Amino acid sequence: MSYNLKWELIKEEHLVQDAWIDFRRNIYKLPNNAKIGPVYNYSKHSFVIIVAKTKDDRYICVKQYRHGVDKVTTEFPAGGIEYIEKSDVPYITKENTIASEEDALLAAKRELMEETGYVSENITHLITMPANATLASNNMHIYLATDCEKRSSQHLDDTEFLNVILLTEAELREKIFKGDFLQSHHVLAWYMAKDFS
Repeated sequence: MSYNLKWELIKEEHLVQDAWIDFRRNIYKLPNNAKIGPVYNYSKHSFVIIVAKTKDDRYICVKQYRHGVDKVTTEFPAGGIEYIEKSDVPYITKENTIASEEDALLAAKRELMEETGYVSENITHLITMPANATLASNNMHIYLATDCEKRSSQHLDDTEFLNVILLTEAELREKIFKGDFLQSHHVLAWYMAKDFS
């Protein structure tokens, strides 16, 4: 038997909806007309990840605290894509967190410079895809930045505390496989960048 696989949204309740997240409790009708729920979904800022390399092929990484795992981790420069100035409402919705590729590229350049002080004239878009298709509506935009040059100091937000480190390919690989590079999206970005090069 072949089904129309799309679920039909019957009821949607916004449990938390602010400038950081739209967390929803939903009821759906399944393809066989049965109901399922509660099903929890959320929207957050779409974001960029920048696999950045210096002219001597060292990876530009940052170390920072991640409260989800209660650890300081190593990862690539990354950051959210702002939506407020392009939205009619001051809170997150499913619609206003989907960024254009133009906005994502601007965010990638900005985040690389602000978090690390490095800039690149060679930034390539690798892929845009859902960050978590099971639960979330936001996208991640992955970029490769090569021939990066140090041009300034960091320009961090008041709540950002990052240490910049430069890693060889072997050092980065060791961090990934020994459990210090814990962001799965960032590991995907590394593999994609390696495949592109």
